[in-house]
Amino acid sequence: MIEFDNVSRSYGRKIAVDGLSLTVGSGELFAFLGPNGAGKTTTIKMLVGLLRPDAGRIQVGNFDVVRETRDAAQQMGYVPDQPFLYDKLTGREFLEFLADVRGLDRATWEAGLEQQCRRFGLDGFLDELTETYSHGMRQRLVFAAALLHDPKVLVVDEPMVGLDPRAGRIVKDLLRGRAAEGMTVFMSTHTLSVAEEIADRIGIVARGRLQFLGTVDELRAELASPQSSLESLYLALTDGRLGPAYDPARPGSATPQPSDQAP
Repeated sequence: MIEFDNVSRSYGRKIAVDGLSLTVGSGELFAFLGPNGAGKTTTIKMLVGLLRPDAGRIQVGNFDVVRETRDAAQQMGYVPDQPFLYDKLTGREFLEFLADVRGLDRATWEAGLEQQCRRFGLDGFLDELTETYSHGMRQRLVFAAALLHDPKVLVVDEPMVGLDPRAGRIVKDLLRGRAAEGMTVFMSTHTLSVAEEIADRIGIVARGRLQFLGTVDELRAELASPQSSLESLYLALTDGRLGPAYDPARPGSATPQPSDQAP
């Protein structure tokens, strides 16, 4: 459902994403992990059509994200790491505005609104101005907006930031449940426990290059740490001792490289 084919993007002389090749299938919940500055947000912005790659191809479903941006966007819902709302609109007005932008008819929009209100508990604040919302309330509204048109692909950047435990549980159950129903979920997160709990596969990037692609168990096997948590494995892979070692011909590959740093 999502395919990156040798995708690169630079900002001046800095390479943000370097030759990324990655496929995420229908019904898969994929967690995209990496330290700050690793290229995660640039990758997501290219995926949703906010940035163009310098090289390579990105496809969502049957649509090329660059050449068929509008068609590709119709396949996706997007939850950014910093929710943007129009402060002088109520939550209901905001959702109705997005429904108009997507060309949803009245019956579809109303059915979607009712479903999302139940799912995210929006009824208590939906008719208040969004400028009064807490971060958690804003995040719940943005999730509802992303799912309003029932997309085939959901792209989520840092979904758990600012959510209380109950809202966090709702989001985790939602992501896992939608993947079980066939939706493709592409999630970037620093919350490694969430990735370990709900993701089918993980990809770890560092310095713009994919360092590992596979399951957590495959990462444990590669690093010979059968009892380690994802946090320990992730830190071992991104602490500077590993180079660009992922081999796309061998899924789950992550081979330690000699360190150029003092121990």
